[in-house]
Parts: sequence; C-alpha cells; structure tokens
Amino acid sequence: MATATKHEVIADAVLAAIGGAGNVKSVTHCATRLRFQLVDRDKADKAKVEATRGVITVMESGGQFQVVIGNTVGEVYQAVIRHEGISVGDAPATGGFMARLIDLVTSIFTPFLWVLAGTGLIKAALAVATTISPAFGDTSTYAIFYAASDATFQFLPLFLAVTAAKKFKANQWSAIAIVGALLYSETIAVIANAEGVDVTLKAFADGGGELTFFGIPVLMPAYLSAVIPAIFAVYVQSKLERLLDRVMPEAIKNFVNPMLVIGAVVPFTFLVVGPLSAWLGDGLAWVVDNLWALSPAVGGALLGAGWQVFVIFGLHWALLPLFMVGLTTVGYSLLTGPLFAAVAAQGAAAFAVFLKTKNKDLKGVAGPASLSGIVAGITEPAIYGVTLRLKKPFIYGVIGGAVGGAIAAIGGSAAEGFVLPSALTVVSTINIGNFTLQLIGTGLAMLIAFSLTMILGFKDLPASEDEPSAAIDADGVVVAAPVAGTVIPLAEVNDKVFSSGALGSGAGVLPTDGTIASPIDGEVVSVMPHAFGIRAANGVEVLVHVGIDTVRLGGTHFAPKVTQGESVSRGQTLVEVDLAALVAVGYDTTTIVVVTKAPEGHSVTVSAEGAVAGAGDLLTVVR
Repeated sequence: MATATKHEVIADAVLAAIGGAGNVKSVTHCATRLRFQLVDRDKADKAKVEATRGVITVMESGGQFQVVIGNTVGEVYQAVIRHEGISVGDAPATGGFMARLIDLVTSIFTPFLWVLAGTGLIKAALAVATTISPAFGDTSTYAIFYAASDATFQFLPLFLAVTAAKKFKANQWSAIAIVGALLYSETIAVIANAEGVDVTLKAFADGGGELTFFGIPVLMPAYLSAVIPAIFAVYVQSKLERLLDRVMPEAIKNFVNPMLVIGAVVPFTFLVVGPLSAWLGDGLAWVVDNLWALSPAVGGALLGAGWQVFVIFGLHWALLPLFMVGLTTVGYSLLTGPLFAAVAAQGAAAFAVFLKTKNKDLKGVAGPASLSGIVAGITEPAIYGVTLRLKKPFIYGVIGGAVGGAIAAIGGSAAEGFVLPSALTVVSTINIGNFTLQLIGTGLAMLIAFSLTMILGFKDLPASEDEPSAAIDADGVVVAAPVAGTVIPLAEVNDKVFSSGALGSGAGVLPTDGTIASPIDGEVVSVMPHAFGIRAANGVEVLVHVGIDTVRLGGTHFAPKVTQGESVSRGQTLVEVDLAALVAVGYDTTTIVVVTKAPEGHSVTVSAEGAVAGAGDLLTVVR
C-alpha cells in the first residue's frame, strides 16, 4: 500500500472539506496560499478546512476561497492538482471591481514572484558589497552578477507576456513575439549607431530621426521593465485572436492568425497602447510622489500600520502595480520603505509570543513563524498562526509598523529593485533616502511590537494536552482521541447506526493523520481492518471505527498493527490508513469513537470540541 505524504494528506483533507474536486472551478497558489475558485461556496466547510493539520487559516477575498498553508504551499498545490478534474490556473473572475483587480494581479504576477524576490536579493547583496568596497563596482565580476540580478527586471515584460497570455487565454508564443518587438525597439536603440547596423534600424535611436508608421509619428516610451504596456498589448491580442478564431478557415488559421495578430498588435501597441500606458504610469507615479510629499510621516504610518491588514484580506496585491510603476519610471517606489517596518513588527510580536506562551503547540508555531517573517519576509504564518489568532500581538505589531513606517518615510527610504521586505533585504534601501532612518524605523518597529507583547501580554491558549491524562480510575475511563483532527458530534456523523446512538455514546473525529491509535489502555477484543474494539481493565469497552461504510473496501488501504487478544496502551498505533486513497475513492474518513459498554450507572460525556490533538482527551466515562 502506497503511503500518502503529509502534503497529499493535507491536500486531500482540504479537497474533502471544500466539497471535493468537482466543486473546484480552478486553483492556483501564491507565496503562502492555495487560491480556490469554487463552483458552490456553500459546499465548502470553512471550519473543517481550518481544523486540518497543516492549514494555518482560511480567508475569503476577491472571489477566492484562500487556504493559507505557509512555506510548503507549493508541495500541497502539486498534491491538489494531481486529482482528476482539477483545473489549474484561473477561472473567469467574479465579483466587483476590487475582486477582479486582485484576481488579475495575482494571476499575472505570482507565478514569477519568487524569481523577482531572488534576483532582488542578489541586487541587495551587490549594494552591500559596493558600499564596503566601491572599487568592486568597476569589476567585470560585478557586471556579471549585476546582469544576473537585473535581467529579470529589465525583461520583465516577457514574463508578463507569458502569464498575461495564460490569464487572458491568448497564444503565449504570439504574446512573446509581440512584447519582444517592444523590447527589441529599445534594445536595438542602444547599438543602432554602431558600425554595420542596418540603416533602417537607426530610426529607433535618438539620433536616427523621427520614428513614423506609414507617416504617423510614433512616441517611444521606455518599454524595458515596463509593466502596463505588456499587459495591455496581450489583452488586445486576446480579443483579436478570439475574433479571428471565429472567422478564419481551419485550413489556414494556424499560420495566418499569428501573422495577422502580430502584424496588427505590434503597430497598434507602438501607436496607441504604449503611449497611453506610459501616460497612465507617469500619472500614477506623480500621484504617489505628491501625496508622499504632502506628509511622508502620515503616509508612512498609514502604510506601515495597514500593510498587514491588507495582507489578511489579500488586498495587498492591489498595490503591487503601484510599486512596479515606481520601479519602472524612477527605479524605486517610496511606498516600499515603510513595509520593512510593518513586516518586521509582526515577526517580532510572534517571537515574543514564542518566548512567553506556555502552550507547546503555539510555541512550536510561533518560533518558525517569527523567523519566516523577520528573515524571509513571509508573515502569513506569523499573522494567521500566532498574532491575529491571539489578537493583541497583532495590534502591537500594527502599532510598531505605524511608528517604524513613519520614520522610514520621513527619511525618503525606498527599495532599489523588487524585494520582499525582510531583515535580509533591508540593505536594498541603502542607496535611496536615509538608510540610517530606515534601520531606526525597522528596529524601533520590532522593539515596540516585541516589548508591548512581552509587557502588556495576551490571553494565552490553554496548556497543550499532548500528554495522556490518567487513563483509568476506579470509577471510569478517560477516552482519548485516536487521531488528531476536528471533533464532530455523534449526531452529525453520516451513518445512522452511529448517529442514532444505537451502538453507544461517543463522538466522531475528522482526521488529519492516517495513524489511528488506541484511545485507552486495555485489551484488543475485536479486530477488523477498519474497526477495533478495546476493553479496559474495569470493563469499559470502546469501539474505534475508521471511516463511513469502509467495510466495503475489504481492508484495502488499511494496515492493522495489532491482533486480537493483544494488550495495548493509550496512544499505541492500531492501524495505518491511507487517508488520501480513501478520499480519492469517495469515502468519508470520519473516525468514530463510541463507548459500547460501561458499568451500570456510568455516563459518557464529550470533553473536547473543535480541533483535538492525537491522544488528547475526547470522552469521559464517569459514575
């Protein structure tokens, strides 16, 4: 029996909780989230998804059902899309303007976001190196590294051509050809005055005379690294392709359509799309610069405080085009300076929780989450797993971000190039504005968030209950959950034999793990691949039944680890189950625990609700 990986178990549990693969219109992912578009939102059980081990939280924004996974989202995404019928990519966006805008931006930018972030780190390292040794900037070694760091950004329109074509359902190769022509016009201008260059190409150079198209003057904005012209050009391409597909004969459309599309869209872009896009970009940059000039402190404070709030709702993607416009027009965006403080503050608040909490599970989440936020700039684990969950630490982080963001903005600090704001990339601001104020702002944001969390505190979660309680006393038994998951009232279990209480009182657990353990100390009195009976020393008998109607499988996907008559301890493995396989063939994996026999005068109470840890107390049998 093939054992499912932990990523496959998470993926299968999530799919089961959102109504199965058939309820998924499409799925994509960003840095930390699975982004589902669902056929019927009512079929998705948000609570079940949130209770899945490996899921940080669930957000609904921009018409998407967003499952926050964290840094392993790529692996879980691969496990999701292996299911038959899952559509990779984006379905047509629904909702209002903001929902459509966020859907558009995430679809186009997220596929290559990590490449931009990685090359941004190289550029940040070069900035440090040339600050320490200015002479290094004159070496060919520096030139090679700079090419590695800058090529992605300079030729960003080609990346956009691919992702925009996918989003707009246009031919990707034609999109590359169209956008490539825009970049060709600018790159050839650099060498157009060299010896041996065809005289017709000199029209692209500054000294080559007026550039015209059939006598119509052509304005030549900067296309290298430009965002808006490439996206608009591919959008126009997609509309023209749809029109031609309807009218062009099948025998010639494969080669005639690309000829007509490229031949029409390239001149149209030069004449109309490019100039309009340039004016729009310049206008946006002008608005940002002038708003910042009115009061950088207020702007920095608002952005430093609000950035992580935007992240919660996925609204931060709507600001990405503004950042990119700044980068492509002047080489930096003043909006980026305060973000370092906002990100670092949440990481620092999570680190304070790590030091202060008595809850082992929370401590286990807070440590890695704070590191991810401060060092890598990925704050979703810190926000959803720690600070927002506890409420007060999130507020302390917002306060720290506001103060630090204001200081960074006063100094006119900004990142040079595209980076994810973090401790590693703060050096990218070394050449723009006052780097000292940037460091002070970021450091103070962390100090405020950390200190407020440590001093003012928060309502801690109850101490972890991973250790088994006293399992047996003279009067009754404490029954543990056989597996980690979400507790389901017995009456809601999808099996009338159990939900009616005919077999006894108990509860169900929607499992997140395939290892099913004994809920009590005792003797195994019955063994089937999917069901086990255990008798405690005082005569209490407990039945553990894995899945609904799984008897039909005849033991397939189950690997029992005990035999009848064997003595077992609470927490000892009874069976290994391939949950992914059960879900794949359509079975409900709810694991049912019922007390089938108890001494006269004893009652059974459910002692857990919501998420429960494996071996955590589930039922109590008392006199």
